[in-house]
Amino acid sequence: MHYINFLHNTSGMFMFIQEVHEKPSLLSINPGLIIWTIIIFVILLFLLKKIAWGPLIKALNNREDSIKSAIENAEKQNNEARTLLEENKKQLAESTNEARKIIDSSRNAGNKLRDEILAKANEDTRKMVEQAKREIEQKEQSALENLKEEISDLAIKAAEKIISESLDENRQKKIIDDFLNKISKN
Repeated sequence: MHYINFLHNTSGMFMFIQEVHEKPSLLSINPGLIIWTIIIFVILLFLLKKIAWGPLIKALNNREDSIKSAIENAEKQNNEARTLLEENKKQLAESTNEARKIIDSSRNAGNKLRDEILAKANEDTRKMVEQAKREIEQKEQSALENLKEEISDLAIKAAEKIISESLDENRQKKIIDDFLNKISKN
């Protein structure tokens, strides 16, 4: 840095000295000024290369490497996210299919159970109706037998009465009417 200031101040002195001797125009060529300008420019380039360009290039390279690394990480994470998304979609589809299978299986089992319960209920109803019919028939048979017994008892009693009494025609009709009234009451 000191060199640059020194060179700058020195070149300014030489320009001042030249200005005292002659009055240069803006388009005039001054070989001393050109040489000093080139020397100062080369020295400035050398110093910039040593002092500034190295750290700047290093910082830019580091920044470029960190950006590349960040891009690679982002691409890697993006690929991982896509993979996970595809796996999740597959698992969701499998879960949905399994749920449908379970629902269908449960529905079929429920329908089968309902059909079995209806069939059993129908069978039980049929058996109960048949049992009731048999009981009715048995009671009818029992009632008919009781009726027959009563009729035969009444007939026997009526016959005993008829035989035991001397019957006239009116008396015979009355006994038969009484007999018929007793039968119709029972």
